[in-house]
Amino acid sequence: MSKKKHLIIIAGPTAVGKTDLTVRLAQHYHTEIISCDSRQCFKELEIGTAKPTGDEMQGIPHHFIDCFPLEKLFSAGKFETAAIDLLENDLFRKYDVVLMSGGSGLYADAIISGMNGFPEVPISVRQNLYEVYHQQGLPPLLAELEVCDPEYFKSVDHNNPQRIVRALEVIRVSGKPFSQFRTNQSIMRGFEIILIGLNRDRHELYDRINRRMDLMIEQGLFEEAKRLIRHRHHNALKTVGYKEIFAYFDDEYDREEAIRLLKRNSRRYAKRQLTWFQRYENMKWFHPNEERKIRQFIDKKIRQNNE
Repeated sequence: MSKKKHLIIIAGPTAVGKTDLTVRLAQHYHTEIISCDSRQCFKELEIGTAKPTGDEMQGIPHHFIDCFPLEKLFSAGKFETAAIDLLENDLFRKYDVVLMSGGSGLYADAIISGMNGFPEVPISVRQNLYEVYHQQGLPPLLAELEVCDPEYFKSVDHNNPQRIVRALEVIRVSGKPFSQFRTNQSIMRGFEIILIGLNRDRHELYDRINRRMDLMIEQGLFEEAKRLIRHRHHNALKTVGYKEIFAYFDDEYDREEAIRLLKRNSRRYAKRQLTWFQRYENMKWFHPNEERKIRQFIDKKIRQNNE
């Protein structure tokens, strides 16, 4: 009887320590890593996405990092198709275990639960929602979402128009809450999925977020945002880490306030990420420093699945 293939998903909030741990696990299991991040896939985005450096990757191949220009349309659905194809036709032909790591909840959902079942949305519905956004901003869209789907409202990034519009277009077409399509039930794949969640004490996590933002600024985050300002309409740049700086460039506030908002919004984003991933009842949570316990848990699950 051949061994079952396993995808180990390492999830958690921003700055929790996913990259370092996942690289060490990849070294231990002699395998490769799939990035589950909706922004690190774009070549132009570096500092603001906390993209791992060559040194941080430690020679471990990382997939879906630096692979598309900003002009390329890439969604959770496209990620599902590309990642599953990569796993089934390449990585699982070489390895019994593959790692996936990142903080983009919708991308993780695409692999765990699949994007099938979502209704087809007419272009006119999407255009109407974006017209509201461009004319009135996010408040009216958020108000509609809170009424129609309070569950998803609690976990979605309130500063991400792409996610909000996506939810509302599905709601308007189907007449059902978007959260009903985002079940935490895994679909049948040709491999087993093991879910690992990483978290830290809130004070510790928030301190790491603040310090990382200081480092990003020191590395040239404001300068990177200035180079990207002509792309500010792109969904990947309407997110924490860039939109606050664009508003600063628009003279909405001073640099000190921009830095305060960068840190505050990053902390809020981390909180929403935790809310998202805590939906999975079969996700086992660890502190990032508990590498030995994590490996023991993974090995035990693999043995059980192969019995």
